[in-house]
Amino acid sequence: MLKKEEAKIQFSRVSRVDDIKSVEALARTIWEEHYTPIIGADQVEYMLRNFQSSQAIEEQIREGMEYFLILCDASAAGYLAFQPNSGELFLSKIYVLADLRGKGIGSRAMDFIESVALDRDLHFISLTVNKNNTGSIKAYE
Repeated sequence: MLKKEEAKIQFSRVSRVDDIKSVEALARTIWEEHYTPIIGADQVEYMLRNFQSSQAIEEQIREGMEYFLILCDASAAGYLAFQPNSGELFLSKIYVLADLRGKGIGSRAMDFIESVALDRDLHFISLTVNKNNTGSIKAYE
């Protein structure tokens, strides 16, 4: 029996305006689907406007946040962002499109984040997560 070929997962640093626009579009799709039941539509819109808009992402990058598009077979599957902070790597964002969850993309993204931390001699990764976001909490554990 032939094994199903694994998807090719890549991480592309976000630096161009087109990349930032892609992250903004992914954020809207992912946040509206995933977070509306958890925090409500008004709060989702607030978060998108203030933290996931192109302008907000550009400002975060200027302040040292590193964004990466997660590519699955060369198509955008999600994004992540992290920043070194007090001797550890702070994982600010890791999001995967709903129809691609459960396919190991998040695990591969965590492996990538861990390798970045180790390459930079950062031995801890920290993050925050909404207490009602049980699926993500389970994935992080």
